[in-house]
Amino acid sequence: MRVLDLTRVLAGPLCTMMLGDLGADVLKVERPGGGDETRAWGPPFDAEGRSAYFLSVNRNKLSLAADLDSEDDRLLLHRLVAGADVVVDNFRPGTLARRGLDPLRLLAVHPRLVWCTLSGFGTASARPGYDFVVQAESGWMAITGEPGGAPMKIGVALADVIVGKDAAVAVLAALLGRDHLPEPSERRLTVSLAHSATAALVNVAQNALVTGQEPRRWGNAHPNLVPYQLFETGDRPIALAVGNDAQWQACCRALGRDDLAADAALATNAGRVRARERVVAALTDTLAARPAGEWLERLGAAGVPAGVVRPVREALADVAADAGTGIAPLAPGTVRRPPPALDQHGELVRRHGWEAFLRATHSPRSPL
Repeated sequence: MRVLDLTRVLAGPLCTMMLGDLGADVLKVERPGGGDETRAWGPPFDAEGRSAYFLSVNRNKLSLAADLDSEDDRLLLHRLVAGADVVVDNFRPGTLARRGLDPLRLLAVHPRLVWCTLSGFGTASARPGYDFVVQAESGWMAITGEPGGAPMKIGVALADVIVGKDAAVAVLAALLGRDHLPEPSERRLTVSLAHSATAALVNVAQNALVTGQEPRRWGNAHPNLVPYQLFETGDRPIALAVGNDAQWQACCRALGRDDLAADAALATNAGRVRARERVVAALTDTLAARPAGEWLERLGAAGVPAGVVRPVREALADVAADAGTGIAPLAPGTVRRPPPALDQHGELVRRHGWEAFLRATHSPRSPL
């Protein structure tokens, strides 16, 4: 599969990187001069001066610098579109059409082409889509943070990540069914940060729909499960996640709280939610008496989900991760190419088109 990547920043590049991880040939088209703006989003930069932000979502791609205001470069892009299976873009509405690259017209000309556009607030809105604003407007910040505290964003640009994954899923579905999608509009895919973020509220959204009440911030607790939150132990906090009634009984035995296990009012999750303050107070007192390691050993032996709060570098030790290519995908994804320098493959692409991938991979003079 050939993917023409006309995206920048995070959501679009994440989508195309996922497709590249799965084996697609991804050609990233960037503005001459600066390229994708995340190339300059730092520090940190690595020893070669590459932005860590850019490196995180741009492996498995070739890079071409092309100017949409140049007639020659627009003709080149038309040739690349003609040979592509997928085009992914995140331009504002009308930007490509004004330059002779109207998606619907190109889809009509190329009946097997799939085109996916990522936007902030839908293709009818010219508002720029930035994760922080979307987190604010989608309801996320209203439910994130300590009870009574200020609204808080999530520590990673998760709205961008979710919409990037939604876009990849949409593209894969369209590729699978494109023989049955003859109309250009059927192969014209659109995803937006606002919709993906709001849909990602899942059970929180359903709570609001079912009750008609506004969800509130729970800090590290859960609106529907008890106990399911952070607790302080004798030396460091642990996350305790009791997901069903059998786990509650096992938790009580592991903590030496047979009295709680025998309390009929707490036998069901609904009862524990009603008695939230009493349950949390009892476990807070118990867990504070011994160090986290001892409790985790007991809880683990009993099959109760629990863990310590680890820093990022410690968490990264559990996965295959590289400073140049990021966290490796699980099978069937593979890391085949490092993130490219700006226009690293421009000469090859201009000379050979999509065949540049074969030459970049196999040529003895490969720039890779």
